[in-house]
Amino acid sequence: MIQRTKIVNCIQINMAEMKYLIAFFLVILMNFTISAQKNFKQDQLKFERVKTAYDLKWPSLEKELQKAGFGNGFEMIMQAYKAEGKLEIWLKTAKQDKFSLFKTYDACAKSGTLGPKVIEGDLQTPEGFYKINVFNPMSTYHLSLGIDFPNAVDKTRTGKDRKTGGDIYIHGDCVTVGCIPLTDDKIREVYVLAVEAINSGQKDIPVYIFPFKMTDANMKKYTEEFPQHKPFWAFLKKGYAFFDEKKEKINYVIKSGMYVLSLKPIEADHN
Repeated sequence: MIQRTKIVNCIQINMAEMKYLIAFFLVILMNFTISAQKNFKQDQLKFERVKTAYDLKWPSLEKELQKAGFGNGFEMIMQAYKAEGKLEIWLKTAKQDKFSLFKTYDACAKSGTLGPKVIEGDLQTPEGFYKINVFNPMSTYHLSLGIDFPNAVDKTRTGKDRKTGGDIYIHGDCVTVGCIPLTDDKIREVYVLAVEAINSGQKDIPVYIFPFKMTDANMKKYTEEFPQHKPFWAFLKKGYAFFDEKKEKINYVIKSGMYVLSLKPIEADHN
């Protein structure tokens, strides 16, 4: 009986110690993440092109952000429209419930046609829901932000025996084989805003790429011209409509190679 009590007590002590250790490591991990995000900007500023971008763009951007109510840190969403050739920057602070449009940039070149990217070398710009996964301060195209193409939807569309392609960026210069080029001047602003978002604590920056502004009129117009894309575009339109109404991140998972939307936030692997 005494032995069993000792064992039970030991287990209780170990469980208490385990809970303490878990809590301790969570605090350490959280502090490390915050520190890493703050160090991210410092690391980026070590690169000449990023430092120059800040020197040229940050003074005016900072004033615009303050005026728009985003001066104390923000989250960021990018939305691109292929037919219109636009890239929108949407921001919100921790105290705000909804994103607001901050700036719109014109893409300076296009390649391919409307419709998703299918295989390597087709010159298509992807369509779908992505996030920034690369900051390249030494890009061939001045500065560039990579998106996590291909995701599971793209891979399913391409099939097992073909290559999806990759290396899709929002970048400077004015040439493209499936990317979104903005010119060196405009990418400086977008790159600085993205660095500031990460520096404010944002983990992932969503990038939603639509074939066009997905109004009912545009859906009718473009599905008549590209009927083969109608089923896929119907899925994208649900995401477009959600953001258009709620001004919140599009919550989704990928199941069986298709986007499945949710009204509640989802932590999921979209790859």
